[in-house]
Amino acid sequence: MRVALIGASGRAGSEILKELISRGHEVTAIARNDRAIADHPFVTKVSADVTDLNEIDRALRGHDTVISSARFSAISPGDLLWALKRSGVERLLIVGGAGSLNAAPGVRLLETPGFPDAYKPEALAGAAYLDALRAEKEINWTMLSPSASFFSGRKTGTFRIDEDDLLTAADGKSSISFADFATALVDELETPRYPRARFTVGY
Repeated sequence: MRVALIGASGRAGSEILKELISRGHEVTAIARNDRAIADHPFVTKVSADVTDLNEIDRALRGHDTVISSARFSAISPGDLLWALKRSGVERLLIVGGAGSLNAAPGVRLLETPGFPDAYKPEALAGAAYLDALRAEKEINWTMLSPSASFFSGRKTGTFRIDEDDLLTAADGKSSISFADFATALVDELETPRYPRARFTVGY
C-alpha cells in the first residue's frame, strides 16, 4: 500500500513509520525537517510545511491512504480534509488524543479535575477534530486515540481496544507505548474495523 505519513519525524510518527516499513508498505514520509528521517528503500522523504496547503496537496497525490500524526494546532481539520479531497486520496487515519475519551459517563478526560491546564488547548483542538470528522461525508476517516499516558517504550504486541471510553489497567493506570500504538494503527490500515469512527488502544 502507498501511504503518505504527515508528521513522520515526531515521536508517534517515527514509530508509525517503522511499523509501516516492517510490513512492506511504501511510505512518503512528510516532515518539516526530513533530515530527521533515516533513509530506507521503502521511504520517500518530503520536506513540507503542513500550513502550506499547496505543498501538502502535492505531497499527498498518488497515495492510497494518508496518516496524519501532526499536532492538531498545526493544521485544521477543514484544511486537512480539503487537502485530501484536492489530492484525490479517500482514506485518512489520524493520531488522536486522549482528552476527548470518556473518563466517566458523559465526562471527557479533558473535563476531569486533574487534567493539566497546559494540555487543554491541544486536547480541545483534538476534540474539535473529532467533531469535524464525524460530520465528514466524503473521506473514509478513522481516528485512533492513545491512552492517557503516551510514552516511548518497547513493543509488546499485547493491548486492548475500545471505542470512546478511556482504557485503564487493573492498577488504575491508562497507558500505551508509541510502538504498540503504531501496531494498532497499522492493523487498522490493513484490516479496517472502524470506518468513519474513533477507537482507542491501551494496556
